Amino acid sequence: MFLPPDEQLAIIKRGATEILVEDELAAKLRASYEKNTPLRIKAGFDPTAPDIHLGHTVLLEQMRRFQELGHHTIFLIGDFTGMIGDPTGRNETRPPLTRDEVLANAETYKAQVFKILDPEKTEVVFNSRWMNGMTAVELIRLAGRYTVARMLEREDFKTRFQSQTAIGIHEFMYPLIQGYDSVVLKADVELGGTDQRFNLIVGRELQKEFGQRPQSLVFMPLLEGLDGVKKMSKSLGNYIGISEPAREIYGKTMSASDDLMIRYYQLLSRLSLSEFEDMKRAMASGALNPKKAKEALALELAARFHGEEAAAAAKEEFESVFAQKGAPDDVQVFEVSDWPADGLWLPGVLRETGIVKSSGEAIRLIKQGAVKIDDKVWASPDEKLQRGSVLLKAGKRRFLRIAPAAG
Repeated sequence: MFLPPDEQLAIIKRGATEILVEDELAAKLRASYEKNTPLRIKAGFDPTAPDIHLGHTVLLEQMRRFQELGHHTIFLIGDFTGMIGDPTGRNETRPPLTRDEVLANAETYKAQVFKILDPEKTEVVFNSRWMNGMTAVELIRLAGRYTVARMLEREDFKTRFQSQTAIGIHEFMYPLIQGYDSVVLKADVELGGTDQRFNLIVGRELQKEFGQRPQSLVFMPLLEGLDGVKKMSKSLGNYIGISEPAREIYGKTMSASDDLMIRYYQLLSRLSLSEFEDMKRAMASGALNPKKAKEALALELAARFHGEEAAAAAKEEFESVFAQKGAPDDVQVFEVSDWPADGLWLPGVLRETGIVKSSGEAIRLIKQGAVKIDDKVWASPDEKLQRGSVLLKAGKRRFLRIAPAAG
């Protein structure tokens, strides 16, 4: 069932920023191998937003590796903690979600994560299962196992305390309950992003308090977005969503820089360690064109979430649109039944058709020279589009056919 412990550890260390404590994890892997008993691997996700992007999948890919190594993986959905709201990295109190919002997001999460994890090898649990039944007395006793001074060691709490920004008592409960999840689940290993370091350490400490062997911690980095600077985030617009169409996943991946592409290979690709190292050497020697390597990664990611046929079609469309300066076959058509005499205001069209979310965003896009009409830059957001059939291109991948309505 298992590879030798040293080979397992090498696979687990791929892309990880830190293992706390590595010697402990190595010892657990040896014991697991010798007894042919899988380790219990936990990763928790709060369903605070319904959409998953590639940044979220860094942790999921690490879970998948543990699955392939034969270990028992526990996908914890923090439906109880989700109603508190994770204060990590926050400069102010996070507004809590309603129970209905949390449950709706949780269902969407489950549908998406099994594009990566094997459902037959994944135990899905909700922490409301034990937290809803906890009495007030039990909760107070749990709170008594950690001090305010320890909580204020956490950087975001410390910063808010020093700046006299409000910290709700319930926010102190968040890392405590996340840590208690590890006690209930008897986790041998917990996976988390580097921003979750404090919370995961609380889990280790609480397991000691409850007489358990402390979990080992594997920290994964926060994936940089397509800008190559800030972490991938939907709000920053530098993300690749796993539910986006195959052509969007393919095209966005192709827009990544060569340096960022190597980073994405390391954290997202399913190439083996030896294949990954061979690819890097081939690129460094010039034997492999970086563009070809990027095409392979774009194809792999598009196929992972939409299948090989859709990925191949996305590749073909990308080459048609960008290499041959063509346009997609299924361009959205916006028919105008009442074309104003003085012309159409393009920011309104871009907003109404969903190309952008607001007129302000459309105006910024036009001012940046990122909007073209029939392959000519549309220079001013105030200029009106006169009646006629035209092809609009916004950014690198968004197209819209604007035409007067028939009749």
